Amino acid sequence: MRLLQFFFFLIISNASLAQHVRDSSFVLNKYYGLLNGSAASGQKRVELQSDIDTTWNRWKERGYSFGFLPSKTPMYTTINGILSTPYMIQVRGNAEERNKKRWGYHVFEGYAKDDKSRITMLVNKHIEMDRPVAELYYYSTVYNHDETAYNWFKIGSDVKQHSFLFGRDKAIFYGSLKLTNALTLGQIGKEDISLTKPAGDDEQNAEKDAKYVNYNELKNGGDGTIFYDKDRDMVVIKIKGKWMKVAVEALPEGVEYGF
Repeated sequence: MRLLQFFFFLIISNASLAQHVRDSSFVLNKYYGLLNGSAASGQKRVELQSDIDTTWNRWKERGYSFGFLPSKTPMYTTINGILSTPYMIQVRGNAEERNKKRWGYHVFEGYAKDDKSRITMLVNKHIEMDRPVAELYYYSTVYNHDETAYNWFKIGSDVKQHSFLFGRDKAIFYGSLKLTNALTLGQIGKEDISLTKPAGDDEQNAEKDAKYVNYNELKNGGDGTIFYDKDRDMVVIKIKGKWMKVAVEALPEGVEYGF
């Protein structure tokens, strides 16, 4: 009797083990893959994959779904630990890039403790001066393109009132600035100024809004604000709240530049 029980136990155990192996193999093949490096070498590389599930609760949160199509985008794959590599982290697009990065542009996002404000890095969202642009900014908790939607991005150190702050339309340098080439003042004329802010989203009205930014900064700029008035071919500076012309004169005789 005991012998029969032993054999029955072995049969049940082997069936359970076989089912476990089949289940494990299914999980391995679907979510964790070992792919050949090349047809000739037989060396392997690892690939992780999550399912596509439009009912995932995180898709209801704008910070997760914004810029993705849940019907085509796999759920977020989470690593509950510190991700470390002796090499590098790389983000690439593919044939369906829109659904592999936010809008096909975002390559990095790091969220603040409010879980809404974020540091964002993106590539090729815009073309400016005939070249593609990589952009880096610190976005606040609102979802628009207004100037107040962007926090300061600081470069240099974490010491207060030191280093260099960058916002949407302004940069503040607490440190000195040393140039190894020329300094060119802003060339501003009537066509570059708008006294009123255009209605609507600033991204959709970028050129018109830039003219309002010019007006606003020149109006509210303190003493020492300087620019080149291209309509009158003169440099002007604000002193004690009043715009003044900067006196210039012709080069001394015999002084010439070859550029």
